[in-house]
Amino acid sequence: QVQLVESGGGLVQSGGSLRLSCSASGSIFSLNAVGWYRLVPGKARELIATISRSRGTDYGDSVKGRFTVSVDNAKNMLYLQMNNLEPADTGVYYCNANKSRLDYWGQGTQVTVSS
Repeated sequence: QVQLVESGGGLVQSGGSLRLSCSASGSIFSLNAVGWYRLVPGKARELIATISRSRGTDYGDSVKGRFTVSVDNAKNMLYLQMNNLEPADTGVYYCNANKSRLDYWGQGTQVTVSS
């Protein structure tokens, strides 16, 4: 089992930056994939960024060029650097890990971007 804990959300003005962090129990290096997803009420869950063994790094179209996902294997941490934030980026951001074909999720962290 993998436990994930996100942090770093908050309120920021349009054009600002935030960095989300996700702490994973156990070795991130042993996971098939890790990533970030966003959930907005009334909308489907949206892929933000993933790092996988099979596909490398992938970003959602809405965040390409603005967000950067990274992993620190030594610290078992996943990060999401978010720059040039827009009000449309508002939502709850969830850390995800896939191991042995099972998906694990964190509790989510709220990001609110004001115009």
